[in-house]
Amino acid sequence: MKSQTMFKILPVALLAVVVPLALFAQGTRRPGAQARRPAAAATKDDYKISGPYTHNNLAVFLIHGKDKLAGKTFLTLQEALKQRKVVVYETQNVNELAIENLSRYEEVYVQSGDIVKGGQQDRMLGVDLVVPPRSGKISIAAFCVEQGRWQKRGREEVTRFSSANERVATRELKIAANKTKSQGEVWNKVAEAQGKLSANVGAPVTASVSRSSFQLTLENRQVQETADAYLKALARVADGQRDVIGYAFAINGKINSADVYASGALFRKLWPSLLKASAVEAIAELQKNRKFDAVAPADVGAFLEDAEAGAATEQDVTKRVQMITRESKVNILFETRDRSAAGAWLHRSYIKK
Repeated sequence: MKSQTMFKILPVALLAVVVPLALFAQGTRRPGAQARRPAAAATKDDYKISGPYTHNNLAVFLIHGKDKLAGKTFLTLQEALKQRKVVVYETQNVNELAIENLSRYEEVYVQSGDIVKGGQQDRMLGVDLVVPPRSGKISIAAFCVEQGRWQKRGREEVTRFSSANERVATRELKIAANKTKSQGEVWNKVAEAQGKLSANVGAPVTASVSRSSFQLTLENRQVQETADAYLKALARVADGQRDVIGYAFAINGKINSADVYASGALFRKLWPSLLKASAVEAIAELQKNRKFDAVAPADVGAFLEDAEAGAATEQDVTKRVQMITRESKVNILFETRDRSAAGAWLHRSYIKK
């Protein structure tokens, strides 16, 4: 069940939301069926926020807006590794890897939180990056999401990484990597997430070959099966809506995070892995037999605007890519900018602290 309401959200500096402009009839939708376009809350950035679409304790909101990179395409890291167009190299430095784009024409988009499997330890990549064609080796920040192993695992290659099919789940892990930049804190949050997942799926989720590996936890059968129920209910909510450029989600009635992209095509490529990460976090935070207050589109709009109004700091990732961090008392925004596109933003990651 989803309600359809329309709001107008004023700039965050006014800290006010006017009375809803119009109220539309409520409707129901079968899981997996194509959703009707709901009315949406509007923000000062001309985002329109629709939803919620819910399953169990997870509520998803779609963010609609203008595609600023229409016609431009990227390979995701997952695609590029499958097509053997990119190589991620082990450097024997826990917090730094190297990446090389071998393709002649295609750019590869890497997102902070992508997990690369293999090498001497599974890693999560610590920054967003655009890797140009025939790039040569480029250094990229990383964090270990597997504590203890420092050797070949099974038949995996030890000098490079084989796949990037998963993303880190939990906002605490994202903050540990992107804000505090603490390897110790990343390990702590991995262990914490594994404990919560084990409790809520009713079985251990660590793998005997490497109990500390978050990648192998995400591959665990009980985790996969439990997450599948969320995916079946929510994976198609954006079908047929070409103006969707991002999403936000709430768990247990509380706003958690949002990701918005300058390219709708890029969002659609990333959507399955983004949704799975949100589902895994919802499983970890599941509180059985409890009901929660609903989050409204207006609440999501206020969350985005508060983060955007935070004090800004800048960091150069490469000569081309820049990260702007904005932080308010309760929210944080990591904005990736592409200097090759006149400094236009490419990705915005919003996190509730």
